[in-house]
Amino acid sequence: MTKSKPSLTFQPVLDRIAAEIGEMPGRGRPAAYIPALAACDPDRFGMAVAEPDGTVYGVGDWRQPFSAQSITKVFTLALDLAREGDALWEHVGREPSGNPFNSLVQLEYENGIPRNPFINAGALVVTDRLQTQTGDAAEALIAFLRAESGNDQLSINEAVAASESAHGDRNAALGHFMASYGNIGNPVPVLLNQYFRQCSVEASCADLALATGFLARRGIRADGTRLLSGSQAKQVNAIMLTCGTYDAAGEFAYRVGLPGKSGVGGGIIAVVPGHCTLCVWSPGLDERGNSVSGVAALDRFTTLTGLSVF
Repeated sequence: MTKSKPSLTFQPVLDRIAAEIGEMPGRGRPAAYIPALAACDPDRFGMAVAEPDGTVYGVGDWRQPFSAQSITKVFTLALDLAREGDALWEHVGREPSGNPFNSLVQLEYENGIPRNPFINAGALVVTDRLQTQTGDAAEALIAFLRAESGNDQLSINEAVAASESAHGDRNAALGHFMASYGNIGNPVPVLLNQYFRQCSVEASCADLALATGFLARRGIRADGTRLLSGSQAKQVNAIMLTCGTYDAAGEFAYRVGLPGKSGVGGGIIAVVPGHCTLCVWSPGLDERGNSVSGVAALDRFTTLTGLSVF
């Protein structure tokens, strides 16, 4: 990957991408299994790029808050890794799963140790450990996102959290199953409440592009303090690349060529280490839970700019 800074601002690139996405047919369907998300318009589209110094470019609905969902798994992973370091990896793996994000299949023959931090089982483990470290994992997450994005209005949508809780039997099963193996430290109902609230954070593309900046700055927060070591930031980026888009991570790496993390709210964050961070949002999903327009937009971004980790 070239280390030189792009010679142009990102705005013309974003404008071109938005125009192309607007003409794209077949933009997927919103997540129907979470009623609070099912009514989203699949044709909505926003995209933001944040440079390491905090300069932000955007297009479309880039200031519109949306449900971050699994995107938040990146931030809880970083927050816990910063606190307990490699001890985390005794409880969750770092390998792609090859199965749907809410699968129970692998847990039994792997003795309750989830394959990676971004499938639901792995994210439950990370949230459980962050809960133990902080006493309120969701509030620790919100405080971090507000500080990094500069948006002190960023919050949890309690209606979405309630909707997820009412339809959260599979996540409850995952939590109880791992607890039976001794891999969950908090009461499962407490963990589930924290997890559903974490996933129900609402933030815009601008907010999330800025909040992800520490991964482009190799672990340095917006205020100049260090959250992660350079090695830890590399590790998080690597897990995003190999595991961040559910069981479509290989296709995402092939098309986009960046560490990324998607959420079923239609958002995707991505990192160009040393250069910039991105967030794109469009609620229409493919069959694997990734934004159809979002993946296409990131594909066009790396093609047009030449910015990739490959």
